[in-house]
Amino acid sequence: MILIVGAKGMLGRDLMEVLSNDVRGVDIEEIDITSLESVRRVLLTLKPAVVINAAAYTDVDGCETKPELAMQVNGEGVAYLAMTAREIGAKLVHISTDYVFDGSKGSPCLEDDSPNPLSVYGQSKLAGELNARLASDHLIVRTQWLYGLHGKNFVETMLRLAGEKKELAVVIDQIGSPTWTVDLSSAIKALLSSDCRGIYHAANSGSCSWNEFSKAIFAEAGVDVLVKPMTTDELGRPAPRPLYSVLDCGKLVQDTGFQMQPWREALKKYMGKRAE
Repeated sequence: MILIVGAKGMLGRDLMEVLSNDVRGVDIEEIDITSLESVRRVLLTLKPAVVINAAAYTDVDGCETKPELAMQVNGEGVAYLAMTAREIGAKLVHISTDYVFDGSKGSPCLEDDSPNPLSVYGQSKLAGELNARLASDHLIVRTQWLYGLHGKNFVETMLRLAGEKKELAVVIDQIGSPTWTVDLSSAIKALLSSDCRGIYHAANSGSCSWNEFSKAIFAEAGVDVLVKPMTTDELGRPAPRPLYSVLDCGKLVQDTGFQMQPWREALKKYMGKRAE
């Protein structure tokens, strides 16, 4: 049995659908990953063969003002899951992020590139990666720029703003790969089917800036909005962001044969789904 922790979240909901067979989901009502007692109670009762941790504190700017909470959820909670997974002989799949990198490389990041997180969020997620290794059998999947039907995300924010304004300024100097949670779920399924271990990158192929992404969203939605360029410095958010954090997913393709579709194709399919 596969247990998805954070099953009601944006990624968790799609994982439940994509994996479907012999899957069980738990969320904050059933498990508190910041409590070892809670984690042990759930895992020792259910005894899953695989635990997928899709739970995280993902408010990047919020992490700057609540570093203790960020570390409890994104760091210590993973240690509790990993130790208990090891105890019951389960595989731990942990979802991580491009924010463990500083974005200075200038070319797509490989799995063995040295992490250097700029923000509290990135630091807490890197702590989670290190703690995930406490599980004898672990799989760490780094991804980025997630959007999906079941949670707050950039696509929905842009469409909401388009209903309020005719002109928007969007950051042009952060480059990454927008990733649909359905495609990430399929990549995780492929990694599990191939019994992969260690660290893998999984994101839709190709890359763009947030500015280009917003223009593509409006084009797919048939919405007429003027999108102006803005720099990260001009935006002035509390947490520093990596400027170029594209992930190289070659290892995923090599080891599973699964190829993530181009981000623009994924966006088109997502827009079709939300229109249904």
